[in-house]
Amino acid sequence: MTETAIPTDAVKDCCSGSPQEDTGVLIKDPVCGMIVTPSASTLTTTHDGHPYYFCSAGCLSKFSADPARYLDDRPRIEPVAVAGAIWTCPMHPEIRRDGPGSCPICGMALEPEAPSLDDAPIPELVDFTRRWWVSAALSVPLLVLTMGTDLLGLHLVSAAISPWLQLALAAPIVLWAGAPFFVRGWNSLKTRHLNMFTLIAIGVGAAFLYSLVATLVPGIFPDTFKMQGMVPVYYEAAGVVVALVLLGQVLELRARASTGKAIRALLNLAPKTARRIAPDGTETEVPLAEIVAGDRLRVRPGEAVPVDGIVVDGKSSVDESMLTGEPLPVAKESASALTGGTVNGTGSLVMEAQAVGSDTMLARIVKMVAEAQRSRAPIQAVADRISGWFVPLVIAIAVVTFIVWSLVGPEPRIGHALLNAIAVLIIACPCALGLATPMSIMVGTGRGAQAGVLVKSAEALQGFEQVDTLLIDKTGTLTEGKPKLVGIETVGELAQDDLLRFVASVEARSEHPLAHAIVTAAKERNLSLSEPDGFEVQVGAGISAKVGGHVVVVGNAAQMQRIGVDAQPLFEASEAKRREGAGIMLVAVDGALAGFIAVADPIRANARDSISALRKQGLRVIMLTGDNPTTAQIVADAVGGLDEVHAELKPEDKARIVGELKAKGANVAMAGDGINDAPALAAADVGLAMGTGTDVAIESAGITLTKGDLAAVVRARTLAKATMANIRQNLFFSFVFNGIGVPIAAGVLYPVTGLLMSPMFAGAAMAMSSFTVVVNALRLGRVKL
Repeated sequence: MTETAIPTDAVKDCCSGSPQEDTGVLIKDPVCGMIVTPSASTLTTTHDGHPYYFCSAGCLSKFSADPARYLDDRPRIEPVAVAGAIWTCPMHPEIRRDGPGSCPICGMALEPEAPSLDDAPIPELVDFTRRWWVSAALSVPLLVLTMGTDLLGLHLVSAAISPWLQLALAAPIVLWAGAPFFVRGWNSLKTRHLNMFTLIAIGVGAAFLYSLVATLVPGIFPDTFKMQGMVPVYYEAAGVVVALVLLGQVLELRARASTGKAIRALLNLAPKTARRIAPDGTETEVPLAEIVAGDRLRVRPGEAVPVDGIVVDGKSSVDESMLTGEPLPVAKESASALTGGTVNGTGSLVMEAQAVGSDTMLARIVKMVAEAQRSRAPIQAVADRISGWFVPLVIAIAVVTFIVWSLVGPEPRIGHALLNAIAVLIIACPCALGLATPMSIMVGTGRGAQAGVLVKSAEALQGFEQVDTLLIDKTGTLTEGKPKLVGIETVGELAQDDLLRFVASVEARSEHPLAHAIVTAAKERNLSLSEPDGFEVQVGAGISAKVGGHVVVVGNAAQMQRIGVDAQPLFEASEAKRREGAGIMLVAVDGALAGFIAVADPIRANARDSISALRKQGLRVIMLTGDNPTTAQIVADAVGGLDEVHAELKPEDKARIVGELKAKGANVAMAGDGINDAPALAAADVGLAMGTGTDVAIESAGITLTKGDLAAVVRARTLAKATMANIRQNLFFSFVFNGIGVPIAAGVLYPVTGLLMSPMFAGAAMAMSSFTVVVNALRLGRVKL
């Protein structure tokens, strides 16, 4: 790290805050990054002959103790997620705040955008719980006082004192415990975003104010308002409704807090410390934040792998279920990749840290899940449109209810009119309607992450549920993606080892699985590879380069035809290998046919069962591959159940087929893992990237499957169907609840049954509706994938 020169007129002194008067160069403190004026600073030291300046003695002492820590430019571990940095609304993710509060649109409590290991409760949950206990404690005597008189005829206090005692009990409930509801209700009127708190504020406020006036100045009411010479008051309705709504909010907030468990479980996978091996071989346990790329780390039996990297010494098996959802451990040896958060088995490993901080797979998974949880599914537009006119409609119904009951209702008409109008306002809960979709998305995407299904957006999840046609690549999807060399055929005097050495030298530059198989075979034969010159990729055909002064061209028949080489002499031998399921790479050296290399990719053990499961879910399954028709058909016959097979495809051909199917009305999903699949993944309605594939494929897809096989596709489909079914259940419940509850609260059953809904029961029903929606969404956390 070196100091950065900064113009003096652009920066203020870090201590005084005033502009520096000298015209010297300003630099940054290497410890804290503050701006320092060298000519004015007395806090300085020299390291490796270079001067460094500091803003405080503390920074100077830290630097002097460990200069390398502050001069090392290698990336360091950063926290995977920072809780509380941004607070957002689960129903309106576009609302973003620097701290807790309430949503200006719906009034709901904001929550941290990304959960962290600090599982502290939502601040509003703490506040509302305290308010609920107070309201509940005061509501009990309030109910005893009023219900004892109304239902049991117990006159615990005189009729003259009773209203005043009820006022004393109800005032703290309404004015203190219910204060947040009135604040949010008022804000909803100012912002013209009417919501559930609008209805609660109007309903509770009307009951309390009417009762307060009746207590203070009962003489202003005509005799038609009175019962047994007294103007009735409804303090218990206002107080108990506040207590019940608070209870509903507490239950809902607790349930909402549970939706972050999936991410917190992922965060807990990362260990807090790592054992770093010094150059002299000594081992020290250090905080994870001090690990940098290139460090050598010891992973003892049973420990979690601290960061992403590769094995440099030792053998073991590692539990990668957090990535793949598969319980079977994976064997690891020298050069094997390790992922942070996975768990080592019985062997001891020495690894080299490579990806750190936000570049680790665990950090990327956490980020993807958090972003998906805040995304909006298209089906939510239904709830949004309804919510736009729902609250004004409820207010209108409440007004009509009041007018009808005040004109034709039984005595006391005004009392009945007021209570029924309040019941209508209280029971109508747009909150349940708004929560129906985001809660299911949050829980569903979290559950998917635990099973190796990473959803980039809610739109992708809904889209995959609607898919009827699945296009799959062959290599790495139907096959293991770990091919092996199974044959070499040469033409002329070129020896097999020489042919393999030429091809392996060229393929060493390629990331394709077939290239890896060839290079591995060459190393197993102890062949010395050369550095290729002029390496080029002919997309969809092959590769070429110059090796040791010879021009080597590798590829398919089209590649040979492109350079004018006749591959006919090898036709029979290559076809024989293809019939055995091998892939053939023709080789030309210096413009002449030199031979071919045969590589076979074993078919995945679960491919046949997965194809069958996908077919049972109503999907057409089509294979797209760049391999030749013979090999493609052999694989298709082995797995069975494929509807179509398309071979010898270039990347643009795969994208073209996607477009043709969509033009015919099909909802298409594409599963692939390579750069050549990226165009088709982007063109499909939903792209499924196999986690064993390239970053290009993953970025082009809407869903990433960390276990790169069709069983993961089945899990993704099951998750999509379960999540969308859960959303529809929530929406149905919300619609039915309001469709039935509002008319009953308005009193439509009174002429038939003589029963009315008390505002207290309306409050209880409203509170439980939102809670029920959230609890139903939490069931997704237990869905079997």
